[in-house]
Amino acid sequence: MRDPLSEVISLLRPQTPSSKLAAASGPFRVRREDVTEVFYAFVLVGRVCLQLDGKALLEMGAGDFVLVPAARGFTISSVDPPPASGTTSRPVVGEDGVFRIGPVDGPVDVQQLVGHCSFGSADSELLVSLLPDMVVVRGEQRLGALAGLLRDEARADRPARDVIVQHLLEVLLIEAFRASGQPGGSPGLLQGLADARIGPSLRAMHRAPEQAWTVAQLAREAGLSRSAFYTRFNRIFGVPPMGYLLSWRMTLAKHLLAGGGQGVAEVGARAGYGSVSAFSSAFQREVGCSPMRYARTVAAE
Repeated sequence: MRDPLSEVISLLRPQTPSSKLAAASGPFRVRREDVTEVFYAFVLVGRVCLQLDGKALLEMGAGDFVLVPAARGFTISSVDPPPASGTTSRPVVGEDGVFRIGPVDGPVDVQQLVGHCSFGSADSELLVSLLPDMVVVRGEQRLGALAGLLRDEARADRPARDVIVQHLLEVLLIEAFRASGQPGGSPGLLQGLADARIGPSLRAMHRAPEQAWTVAQLAREAGLSRSAFYTRFNRIFGVPPMGYLLSWRMTLAKHLLAGGGQGVAEVGARAGYGSVSAFSSAFQREVGCSPMRYARTVAAE
């Protein structure tokens, strides 16, 4: 059985990446507001400032990697020299495919590998909410190597390209989240997995979602009292334990129904429901349609 992080990344179904090499000369400031996809960047040379909307200014140097799972606007600017107030730079693609910022004949002060991808899951909003809103990894060269492989593969016209790209994206995301999963980080799945108490109960839910879990049983997995476990889980995830379990079961059920080949009874059993009627009622309440209708709708798309 894969661990919860691998499950979430796999269910997100990362796809359709675009990546580019960007080289900058002199002072610059690039502003992007039309962001609708996952954003990541790896600094190869120099230093930059990244300002995500609603977040503190982040300075990055060579070897640093940043990943933003949820789309939001951002500004990237030079550190030395800093841009003058009101400076706006427009990247221009060169004949070599490299995007240049600033004077095209000037010495390269900053070089970055920048990429975007999307999530194919219908539950991407729920799954992304389990992850940190920003991941920063410093000095981890293997992330740069993965990003480079992804860039090369996405641009190639080779057999099984789409399959390889998806797997490379999954590995890149897992490596980034794994490298940043430290206690005290952003609320969500990584902090839960890193928490010595909540981690065992979280893994138990993912290992056996079909089990008739209670708060008392999950608290025993965590080695805490019911009230202490409930409070700690809710603080990390922003939802109670049983609310998290219900959302996860529905996510798995939709994934299984979309895959076809399994009846409603079997899917319901794997999602932790002892009868078709109980599963159908819960699915209707949470998703807004019956399991059969959901499966037919997905198949018709």
